[in-house]
Amino acid sequence: MSITPSNQNITSLLKKESILNALERGIRLDGRKNSDYRPISITLNYAKKAEGSALVKLGDTMVLAGVKLEEEEPFPDTPNQGNLVVNVELLPLAYETFEPGPPDENAIELARVVDRSLRDSKAVDLSKLVIIPGKKVWTAWVDVYVLDYGGNVLDACTLAAVAALYNTKLPKVEIEGDNVKIIKEEKTDVTPISYPVVTVTVAKIGKYLVVDPSLDEESIADVKISFSYVQDGRIVGMQKSNFGSLSLQEVDVAESLARSASQKLFEELKKQISM
Repeated sequence: MSITPSNQNITSLLKKESILNALERGIRLDGRKNSDYRPISITLNYAKKAEGSALVKLGDTMVLAGVKLEEEEPFPDTPNQGNLVVNVELLPLAYETFEPGPPDENAIELARVVDRSLRDSKAVDLSKLVIIPGKKVWTAWVDVYVLDYGGNVLDACTLAAVAALYNTKLPKVEIEGDNVKIIKEEKTDVTPISYPVVTVTVAKIGKYLVVDPSLDEESIADVKISFSYVQDGRIVGMQKSNFGSLSLQEVDVAESLARSASQKLFEELKKQISM
């Protein structure tokens, strides 16, 4: 659990000037172009005790997601659906100024955006989580831990959650009348997720738009906008952060940059999972 100051990283005026001067020349301080994503790695089954897990490294950012399944009764208004719960924690070890404590608004916002992308896209098929309609369902707990805070944690959290859900196989269930026998040692081929979702964040720094902002870039960004996509290119979620504004033309440009970058994330997922 963590308490995270609203301005986690303070960048000096000299560093800010360097970032802006580099962008003026069409390149970023780390050598990337404005449209470039940092290197990504995905390691599945990282947490052995979880039903499914994935460790994602995005540049200097590192995130671990784990899925646990629990048998529960369905909600009365959704008897034919299981449950999905997403939690995100910004661990104190992830950054110098993070402190122990209950999840603050930053962690809660991250969890809600990841949850919305999974839920509103229908990527997680809640009907797959039904054991006996109206009586017993699975609740899929998706816990995401930010281990190293290096910028753009939202994209990393979504990627880790999706990979962990693909890594999760539902246990074998035997039903005789009202008796349910869960055989956790035997897994089926059924995963809670039907298709992947990725999130791509674009930051506006001065008059420049950059994909996948680093921590220093985030700290001087006027505004960030994040788009979530499914594979056919549909936008299934959007989130604006910070107090700055974007013109309609800038939103169009940012979306075009994000859409193009989303293909890299889908390709990285394809290397690890069957989609």
